[in-house]
Amino acid sequence: MTVLGVVFRPQLPPERLRAVARAADDAGLEELWLWEDCFLEGGISAAAAALAWTERVRVGVGLLPVPLRNVAVTAMEAATLHRMFPGRAILGVGHGVQDWMGQVGARAESPVTLLREHLDALRALLRGERVSTDGRYVKLDGVALDWPPAAAPEVLAGAGGPRSLRLSGAAADGTVLTAATGPEGVRRARRLIDEGRESAGRTDHHRVVVYLHTATGPDAAARLRAEIEANGEDPLPEHGVAGDAGAVAKAVQRLAEAGADTVVLQPTADEPDPEAFVRFAAEEVRPLVT
Repeated sequence: MTVLGVVFRPQLPPERLRAVARAADDAGLEELWLWEDCFLEGGISAAAAALAWTERVRVGVGLLPVPLRNVAVTAMEAATLHRMFPGRAILGVGHGVQDWMGQVGARAESPVTLLREHLDALRALLRGERVSTDGRYVKLDGVALDWPPAAAPEVLAGAGGPRSLRLSGAAADGTVLTAATGPEGVRRARRLIDEGRESAGRTDHHRVVVYLHTATGPDAAARLRAEIEANGEDPLPEHGVAGDAGAVAKAVQRLAEAGADTVVLQPTADEPDPEAFVRFAAEEVRPLVT
């Protein structure tokens, strides 16, 4: 069955997260996702708070930009969340927006090389291994976690281009795709991910998560179009959905049929009632999605 989630947009102030997270938990939403966008809100700190305020909803961070993070710190924070909230934290890492990385002096000359080195080291650390590596970007000397997770958790990677998608298939446990990805884009991503998996000899399940621009209510179509155009994306029908629960469920189903395991509804930045949006997703859309 397709997993359904909702994004808590970091355009909302951090103090709004508690009410939205509790609404998601109470309504039975499966996953609540967060972003570590510069320079809005920290992904790990927000995830820890959301997990502590709730009992059952899974909380995903998509994505943590690897140029900002030493891999040992990422592993320590990930392990802490997984030990305190077993089975409820989902973490993804990615290149980060390159302009933002440049603003903080962290832009990598080869983002793909950095992501590969980070993924390899992070997954090994979370498996409880002692890691020594002298890569182009990641350098560790006999580093091991004192408190690794009880079982190695999945690590997802954000990807869009062919090289990154193949890398995600080879080196990550799942892939996060942006809301600019329509059904055909999901199919293309799956093919490239599978090429990477085959090259690495991987046969385990690879989870694909895709965001979906979503708006509901009387002005939904206008808000959705404005959001997509503001992002510099083509306002194509497959790049979002505006309408009632039935329309949203059909859009989710199309992405699922194309190969998405999880569809995360991405409300517009000006969504007037985030708590109601979460309840709409859980109580009205979820029953219509198979």
